[in-house]
Amino acid sequence: MGLFRLILIIAIAAAGYWLFRRITRPARPKTKANTAKPMVRCAHCNLYLPQEQALEQNSRWYCSKKHLEQGPKSGDR
Repeated sequence: MGLFRLILIIAIAAAGYWLFRRITRPARPKTKANTAKPMVRCAHCNLYLPQEQALEQNSRWYCSKKHLEQGPKSGDR
């Protein structure tokens, strides 16, 4: 009977501690479900980057002004 009483006391203490922490802890901020940004590939070097950072010309995307000026790779023209 002594072992059962000890296990019961430990279980009640653990439940009390868990309840205390749940009440005193601030609520976690909810994260946004979809934070992925559309990605595009540079027509010159094939680097993937967020569309908002890319430069577009003639429905092709470039990672920098230099690659925009150089145009697509010679095999893609």
